[in-house]
Amino acid sequence: MTVPLLQLPPDKLEQYRQTALRRQKTRVAKVKARMEKGWKLAKKAAKMLRRQYHVKRVAVFGSLLHESRFTQWSDVDMAAWGIPPEQTFRAIGAVMDLDPSLAINLVDVNTCSTALLKAIAQEAVDI
Repeated sequence: MTVPLLQLPPDKLEQYRQTALRRQKTRVAKVKARMEKGWKLAKKAAKMLRRQYHVKRVAVFGSLLHESRFTQWSDVDMAAWGIPPEQTFRAIGAVMDLDPSLAINLVDVNTCSTALLKAIAQEAVDI
């Protein structure tokens, strides 16, 4: 039988609150760790794109830039300038293969929509 929260005895209500706080701290810690992993992965991807595909500029945009928007399901959104057209799919695949536990979405600014390019221009952070 379920007891309404307001009818719990004070000791049970405190136990409930403490459990909820522990769970929240655990969730926050996991998201923070995922965000840190996302930044490390983005830097690794940028280095690889510069070395192997000779891109001129690499930037991060999207939820990775906003701690309040980044969640346990967030991915890493990156944009690259200067990927040779014949290398675009190979570069996207190489970035995607860096870590299967955290997706990277690489946008080639030469082929993306005008609306996406505008969004990237507004918030992109070069790495």
